[in-house]
Amino acid sequence: MSDLRLVIFDVDGTLVDSQGDIVGSMSRAFAALGKPAPARENVLSIVGLSLDVAMQRLAPEASLGEQIDLVDAYKQAYQDLRAAKGSVESSPLYLGARQVLDALRAQPYTLLGVATGKSRRGLDSLIAGHALEGFFVTEQVADHHPSKPHPSMIEAAMAETGVDAAQTVMIGDTSFDMSMARAAGVRGIGVSWGYHGREKLANAEIIIDRFEELLPVLGQMLG
Repeated sequence: MSDLRLVIFDVDGTLVDSQGDIVGSMSRAFAALGKPAPARENVLSIVGLSLDVAMQRLAPEASLGEQIDLVDAYKQAYQDLRAAKGSVESSPLYLGARQVLDALRAQPYTLLGVATGKSRRGLDSLIAGHALEGFFVTEQVADHHPSKPHPSMIEAAMAETGVDAAQTVMIGDTSFDMSMARAAGVRGIGVSWGYHGREKLANAEIIIDRFEELLPVLGQMLG
């Protein structure tokens, strides 16, 4: 059995607070098609899903063509906002996130990964903006997987790193993350500072309220 352990992070709502740009971009996308913008709470409820699935939920009455147009308009609006403000202001790291990532990266037997509904382009921009190059040995993005909560992202991360389910943990802020963890047979740690309330994190093994709680929790889970 390998001594390696794999710690996988969701991104939006877990590592970074991007809700302002997500809600703003969604409003711009719907306006571009002459549609009323969905309520803020509805937009935040779909964060983590792949955009095609998200639009099906936000605009179920729209045709498939309109949903595709909404996806394209959202991507463009998000890119525009990120270009105008930069990743650090557009999607700031949550308090304590960088310190915990630094500490985990320094552990010789810990591998870090991400599993996100972002595109490859979006994740690359975020990593570059926060100078996180080299932190994550496995990066699973929406371009290559079914939407969460399908376990594909976690399964691919384990396959890439050679770490089994018993030594893998998924950390996220949404029910989609915790359901994905359960479907993949790994432990899930929910975070309360993101976009789904604690009541939606029922599949989490434990819920933490501050980033500094993560290191001792991982120690208890994985040794």
